[in-house]
Amino acid sequence: MYKDLFIDFDDTLYDTHGNAVIALRELFDHFGWATAFDDPQTFYDRYWETNIDLWTRYSKGEIERDYLIVERFRKPLSYGRGLEPTEDYCRQVSDVFLDYCATKPGTVDGAHELVDYLRRRGYRLHMCSNGFHEVQYRKMRASRLDTCFDTVVLSEDAGANKPAPAFFDYALRVTGADVPTTLMIGDNFQTDILGAQQAGLAVIYFNRYPEYPAPSPVDYEVTSLREIMEIL
Repeated sequence: MYKDLFIDFDDTLYDTHGNAVIALRELFDHFGWATAFDDPQTFYDRYWETNIDLWTRYSKGEIERDYLIVERFRKPLSYGRGLEPTEDYCRQVSDVFLDYCATKPGTVDGAHELVDYLRRRGYRLHMCSNGFHEVQYRKMRASRLDTCFDTVVLSEDAGANKPAPAFFDYALRVTGADVPTTLMIGDNFQTDILGAQQAGLAVIYFNRYPEYPAPSPVDYEVTSLREIMEIL
């Protein structure tokens, strides 16, 4: 029924959140922020609040990448004593953080098993991501997922972010996939699922928080990657 699979990378196959938690701790120690924060958790909480908001706005095309890179650290660091989170300082922090993140190998449970299974079944696999170009390839190598995809489709190459129709138009064009035989797999309902549905694609919603079911109908909904093997 399906020949081509568009697969999100971050928090679908690659444990972006878990790896970032480790990288944030390393970042905190690297810059010696213990003197600025009585409790490191204050910084971590502010970072995640800010980061989630900025990535949501970025996916909608409301802000540019450079703004995201600076602001996701400027706001959390503004809560620290004696810190001056200038644009240059925040860029320096971001560079170190992305270096730490890019070396982390953690994947979502069942990721390698699923990808190996899908390749054995003869599907063409295409990674579709809003992640930054210079980081995604390093994360793919660190997690040993770099040889798994027939095509890597990044928003920076597409000139548009998921869920924009232009992203999926670009993905279909460069992969040579056809809408009727292409399926999207992803964990983000707004960017992966709704975006793919608007492009006419079938979807598998990887719901990592099953207490919150899909807010609108989907073709398939799973709570683990291994369940996808039962569908495909």
